[in-house]
Amino acid sequence: MKSSSLFRKYFSIFSFCMVLSIIILGAVLMVFASQYFQSDRYEMLERNARNAAAITSHSFYDFVLYGHINERGISEIFEILAVAMDVELFLADTSGHVLYSAGAQSAQAHGRALPADVVYEATGSIFTGTGTLDDFFSELHYVVGVPVEAGGQVIGVVFASANAEGHMVFLRELLNMFSISAAVVLFIAFVLIYFITSNLVRPLKEMLSATQSFSQGDFSKRVQVGGYDELGQLAMAFNNMASTLAATETTRRSFVANVSHELKTPMTTIGGFVDGILDGTIPKEKHEQYLSVVSNEVKRLARLARSMLDTARIETGELNINYTLFDVGEIVRQTVFNFEAVIDEKHLTIKGLDADKVWVWADIDLMHQVIYNLIDNAIKFVNEDGVITFHYQIDGQRSYIAIRNTGEGLIKSEVPLLFERFYKSDKSRSLNKSGVGLGLHIVKSIINYHKGEIFVRTEEGSYTEFEICIPNPPKQIIKELEKEKENKEKTR
Repeated sequence: MKSSSLFRKYFSIFSFCMVLSIIILGAVLMVFASQYFQSDRYEMLERNARNAAAITSHSFYDFVLYGHINERGISEIFEILAVAMDVELFLADTSGHVLYSAGAQSAQAHGRALPADVVYEATGSIFTGTGTLDDFFSELHYVVGVPVEAGGQVIGVVFASANAEGHMVFLRELLNMFSISAAVVLFIAFVLIYFITSNLVRPLKEMLSATQSFSQGDFSKRVQVGGYDELGQLAMAFNNMASTLAATETTRRSFVANVSHELKTPMTTIGGFVDGILDGTIPKEKHEQYLSVVSNEVKRLARLARSMLDTARIETGELNINYTLFDVGEIVRQTVFNFEAVIDEKHLTIKGLDADKVWVWADIDLMHQVIYNLIDNAIKFVNEDGVITFHYQIDGQRSYIAIRNTGEGLIKSEVPLLFERFYKSDKSRSLNKSGVGLGLHIVKSIINYHKGEIFVRTEEGSYTEFEICIPNPPKQIIKELEKEKENKEKTR
């Protein structure tokens, strides 16, 4: 699976980085430890060689006067230095012949000659090297040579040496200690890397599993959020996306079901009556009656199609708002006049039409649709001989338009559902057969587009009131309109 390969990939990369880091660290440690050990040994040998050279220089002026060395005078000091520091000391003349030696190889070195180039270098300043000095030593040695001066001239060379095997022992012990420590560290690191990598990959695994469920229509799965880092934020975003998809899918299914229901009823009615007319089941004298029903059902289908198109335009963002300043009271009066026949039929009383001009900043066509839908809704559910009241209010920031109708009111539990697509209350289904359940949804969408709000107030057995509020025009717009108005008055 891709998720498991991703785990192996991360685990391999992290493990490789850890092993490579340990190897590099070990190599650097060994190099620096070796250099430090060598430097320390050379320092120690040089210090002892200089001490021996100083003692030889002060004690043996007779080397220049008599041509020989009093070995008894320096033997104790050389032996003490050699034993105390675990080194070998050699005193050689300027030709390289060993005159005196102290240490492990003193017996074998006495009378032998050191390489001429080594002696020459040591008489000039100081000699430092590692090797056998042309088989002078049987094993590798660190060697430091310093000149011995007496009376202003070089009378010989003191060499201090130490076996290099100690260096190798030191490095082996250091490598063993480092290897054990590195093995422990790597084991712990591998365990930590395993769990860390698992935690890193786990949300991705869950997302993969969830997406596979999504592809099958199951949007219930969620990813566990383990923190607020990038992965945690990704998990939260994924869960939000899943919730949105679930809501969208629920809405889609509800939409399809509601549309199917709304289409099925009028089409069944139309088909039944048309078939009845064609096959003679319905007598000719009743054709006009049933054709009238068919006509109403066709108009209902047209309203449904128009409302669905309006909803689609709003939801896809294709709705353009052309702001203008207009008197909303005039829109209300024109709309009420369109319902004059129904108002007279139900003997309704209309209040609030004589209000002063109420200027609002909105799209006049869209607001006409809002007012029409709200008035249509109020007239549908107002009681016989009831009252419909219009009320306006303007404060510093918003304009309010309220439409109240007397009647049975709404159940409180229905209020949050009123603006959902295709929702119809039980009263709506029993009292009104022509509605499609999209009017209030469109109203709310248009008001939201204007950055406004809509409120519902109701009391069972008493009244229902819808109040919309939209922002007033910006001050700059008001100033421009006032200026334009002044210019028009001046031209008159």
